[in-house]
Amino acid sequence: MIDSGLALSRRQFLSRAMGVGAAVAVSRGRALAEASGQPPVDFHVHLDNSTIDAVLPLSRERGVKFGIVEHAGTRENVYPVVLSNDAELRAYIAMLEGKPVFKGVQAEYDDWPGCFSREALAGLDYILTDAMTMPGPDGKRQKLWEKGAHIGEAQSFMDRYVDWHVHLLDTCPIDIFANITWLPQELMADYDALWTPARMRKVIGACVARGAAVEISAKLKLPRMPFLEMAKAAGAKFTLGSNGRYPEMGKIEHSIATAKQLGLGEADMFRPVPGSKAVERWGR
Repeated sequence: MIDSGLALSRRQFLSRAMGVGAAVAVSRGRALAEASGQPPVDFHVHLDNSTIDAVLPLSRERGVKFGIVEHAGTRENVYPVVLSNDAELRAYIAMLEGKPVFKGVQAEYDDWPGCFSREALAGLDYILTDAMTMPGPDGKRQKLWEKGAHIGEAQSFMDRYVDWHVHLLDTCPIDIFANITWLPQELMADYDALWTPARMRKVIGACVARGAAVEISAKLKLPRMPFLEMAKAAGAKFTLGSNGRYPEMGKIEHSIATAKQLGLGEADMFRPVPGSKAVERWGR
């Protein structure tokens, strides 16, 4: 029999558990900072429904530096905010100027470079993208996570999907490839069979050739270890990312634990360095 004085309500239990989880996250973040000499960075933070000044306290509390990204590309990409020209991009960069964050964008599809000048893009610390918006059978862009997206036969989809990853890396200046190895829900049960070694090698090879870091996603818990081990062996760089909206940003416990399991050190991690950004390397 449980002493009524010691019994916890479900709400109290969850609240305390969440408090312990937050403490563990902060502890891991500080431990990684001590080991590397720098705080861990969540490079995949969105300001949706919030402001930069509202999220900075979370960065301090969680011992994690933030990399802020806003969607960027043509107006065909439907999001609450899509930066689509130099003036919008420069206003966004100015808004983050002087804040203790890295400045990035989440570039959409393959036509976004035409929206911006090289000079405007150079004001960013990095450019992040993913492959989750992809041409459908009619050639029009489709968000693969939305209801009604055409997936079709699994093996055929995978071949086109892998080729789309490589196409983006070959045609756009990309510093970080996010949400990598994500699959539509109807295919996730067959993830290990669909992401064959040959397909993984093709995507990893393109990332390494173009100098694009592989994101370890805390939200998706992807990529899985076989991909990450292959990427490390190939010499890829890595980033940590929550894909967080307020107040979920900086919750990168899974990413930190995975990096530790993988044996990653500071030399394996991507850091924005002037002179080596993708847009500076890009010949267009």
